[in-house]
Amino acid sequence: MKYIIVNGNRIQWQDNLTIRSLLKLMNYTFKMLIIKVNGELVKKEQYDTFLIPPEADVKVIHLISGG
Repeated sequence: MKYIIVNGNRIQWQDNLTIRSLLKLMNYTFKMLIIKVNGELVKKEQYDTFLIPPEADVKVIHLISGG
């Protein structure tokens, strides 16, 4: 079995796992997110096509604005 790490939590890896499918799988609905995979920023335009490799370290960061 292969895994990825998402914000420190071990998740089972799946074939053809994209950023968008991972966000759905983990019920992330917040619009303002930054995603890093193995330390590299993934642009929002790539969420549907970027394939997450097995053993990847994924960071999902919520942006919060305020004043």
